[in-house]
Amino acid sequence: MNRQDIIDYILYNFSVTGERLWINFPNYFVFRCAKNKKWFGIIMDVEKSKLGLKGNGKVDIINLKCNPIFIDSLLHNKGYLPAYHMSKKNWITILLDGSVPANEVRDLICMSYEIVDRIKK
Repeated sequence: MNRQDIIDYILYNFSVTGERLWINFPNYFVFRCAKNKKWFGIIMDVEKSKLGLKGNGKVDIINLKCNPIFIDSLLHNKGYLPAYHMSKKNWITILLDGSVPANEVRDLICMSYEIVDRIKK
């Protein structure tokens, strides 16, 4: 999945549009649960070097809230990284370069939304 696929998926399934919170980062989109306004995802374009990846330039990623039980096992798979700029205990970063199957990305978006949806305001 690419960033537009994800934006469309979230809008269609959760009726949530991404918010641009930072003028200096126009390609960052934060997604909040409508009920409690808590973040369940953020799409960013980040320098590969900041993620520990080889090469120059930026790569699109999504950070999602994740059940801590799954994080360690996900990190053993291609396309998953420790959370960038978020709690590594409760969040995971997914590369949006095609290395993670679309169905996995969709499942993790749903998991993230469900986790955040249970949090009281």
